[in-house]
Formats: sequence, C-alpha cells, structure tokens
Amino acid sequence: MTAVINAEQRCVWRALTDPGELVSWHERIIAPVESPDAYPFSGQHVRWRYMLGTVQLVMHDRPLEVVELERLSSAISVGSMRYEQTFTLQPEPGPPIRTRLGMRVAAENSIAVIGDVVDRFEVRRMAAEHIDSTLRALTKWCENRT
Repeated sequence: MTAVINAEQRCVWRALTDPGELVSWHERIIAPVESPDAYPFSGQHVRWRYMLGTVQLVMHDRPLEVVELERLSSAISVGSMRYEQTFTLQPEPGPPIRTRLGMRVAAENSIAVIGDVVDRFEVRRMAAEHIDSTLRALTKWCENRT
C-alpha cells in the first residue's frame, strides 16, 4: 500500500527514524526501552514499549536494510507475531513537494496465540489494518509539521 504525503522526503524519513518523532505519531509505540544509538542501522536491535490493545508488550525491531531517504526494512516481533516491515520513499512529481511512501508487511500465514492459531485470512486482515493505520498516522504527522 502507498500514500502520497504533502511533505519532503527528509521530513517523512525523520518521522520514521527519529525515536522522538516516532513515538509522537505512532499509535502503538510508547517509548524506547533504552535510548537507541544512531537509530536505525542494519544489524541493530532496538526494543520499544508497544501497546497491543490494552496490553503493553515489548516490540523487537531489527533493521535489515537502511538506505537513507529511500528504504527502511526491519524484522519486527511483538509477542508471538513476527513480520518484516518495509518502507519505501520516492519523490512525487510536483509542485507541491510531496513524497510517495510505500509500506509492505510480510508475515507468516498463521500466528500462534494462546490456545489457538490465527489463520492466513485473519493475518492478512490484521496486516492491512496495521499498514492503513500506520500510513494514515504518519501522513497526518508529516502534513501537520510542514
């Protein structure tokens, strides 16, 4: 899925990579467990306090590929959920100055939960909702900053 954001690539990149901004716009990330050094870089392991409904968990974020202003790919795990999340940024023809932000989530076909398994259709629905809410929140944050 993609969104066109009325903001420069640098603004969108900063929202994705500056821990202070990330916790300001992301609806589920509360705070880093410890201050990350030079976030993000490939091979890093950052832990975030994360709200899943009314339950606070730790999200493990392991950046896999970081291309400044263009691509951020990470392996994410929260509880029993594990997925790869990739953001891509491209300038959108203008004026005005805009950025096309793509977001892709790749998850297993099923997720084990206490006493049950979430099937592939539910995993797909959950991934689509996660992408949609993330893109909407990030768009709102960036467009209100410029």
